[in-house]
Amino acid sequence: MSDQDLVVETVRDILAGHEPFVLTPERPWDAGLWATLAEAGLTGVGLPEEAGGSGGELADAVAVVRTLAAGAAAVPVAEQLLVAGPALVAHGLELPPVEEPLTVAVADMVTAAPSDDGDGPGRFTLGGAATDLAWAGVARHVAVLARGPEAVDGSVLALVDASALEATSAANLAGEPRGSLVLDQVPATGALLTDAQAGEVKARYALARAVQLAAACEQVLAWTVAYAGEREQFGRPLGRFQAIQMELAEMAGEVTAVSALVDAAVQTLERGEDAVLAAAAAKVRAGAAVEVVARLAHQVHGAIGFTQEHRLHHLTRRLWSWRDEAGSELTWSRVLGAGLLADGADDLWPALTRVV
Repeated sequence: MSDQDLVVETVRDILAGHEPFVLTPERPWDAGLWATLAEAGLTGVGLPEEAGGSGGELADAVAVVRTLAAGAAAVPVAEQLLVAGPALVAHGLELPPVEEPLTVAVADMVTAAPSDDGDGPGRFTLGGAATDLAWAGVARHVAVLARGPEAVDGSVLALVDASALEATSAANLAGEPRGSLVLDQVPATGALLTDAQAGEVKARYALARAVQLAAACEQVLAWTVAYAGEREQFGRPLGRFQAIQMELAEMAGEVTAVSALVDAAVQTLERGEDAVLAAAAAKVRAGAAVEVVARLAHQVHGAIGFTQEHRLHHLTRRLWSWRDEAGSELTWSRVLGAGLLADGADDLWPALTRVV
C-alpha cells in the first residue's frame, strides 16, 4: 500500500465515524470531523513541515480533498490544503496553525493600502467587503486576495485573523457558509502579487472546486449504479432496462471526462508549470458535467432521491453549489479561450494539446 493509499484509507476511516448531516445556521460545519482530521495531521497534508504543515506532495493533498468531497464532509479542507495554504507559503507569508480553519477570499471589492503604522514593508490596511466567502464565520483565518494600492499594479495577498470579525449569515444551496466579511481598516500582513501570480491563486481555487466536483460526481455515479442494480421494477432490476443503461453510460462518460481533465490539471501543477489554462479547462468541464450527472442520478433514483432522508442530496446539492463557485463556466471559458488564442491561430492546436 502506497503512502497516498494509506492517507485515503485513514480519511475514509475517520469519515465512517462522521456521517454527513443537513447543515443549518446553528450547525454550519462539522467541528468534530475537523478536530479529528487535525489530530491526525490531515489538515496540513501537502504543506511543508518547515512552514508548520504535515509535509507530503500535492497529490496527497488532492487525495484528502477528493475523499472528503465524496463523503460530503462539511469542513474547509479544500480551501486550506489546495488554495490558501499553498498561496501563503509560496509568497513568504506565515502559515497559521494548521489545526485552525483557514479559507480564501478572492475579494475584488477589498482594497489593500500600505500601512502607516511604522512596521515597515509587508503591512497593509484592508478596506471593503469580502463577499461569498467560503466558510464565513467558521474559518479562523482568511487569505484575502485584494486589489493592490492605486500606485502599484497587481494585487495583494493578505492574511487576516477573522476570529474577531463579524461575518454575515448566508449559505449556498448545500447549507455551507458563504457569508460576507466586512473589513473596515483591518491591519494585515501581506505580499504584492503580479497579475499573473494573482491569476494562479484564482486558478488554484477553481481547480480545488473541480477536484471536489470530480470526486462528488464519481460518488454519485457509484451510488446510482448500485441503486439501479438493487431496485427492482416490473420484476427485474432497473439496471436491466436499456433506457437506464443508457443514462448510466452517459453519466459514466461525463465522470470519465471530468476526472481526466482534473488529473491533467493537477499533474501540470505538480510539474511546476503554468496551470491556469488546465485549471480553467477542468473547472469548465466539471461544471458542465454537473447538469448531466445530478439530473440523471435523481431521475434513476426517482422519488426516494428527493427525500432529505436519502444520502443523494448531500452530494447533488453540493454539486449545484460548487459549480458556480470560484468562477463560473462562463468566466473560465473566457480565460481558456483568450489563453488558447494568445499566440495566434497557428498555435491553436498545439495550445489545445498542451492544456490536456
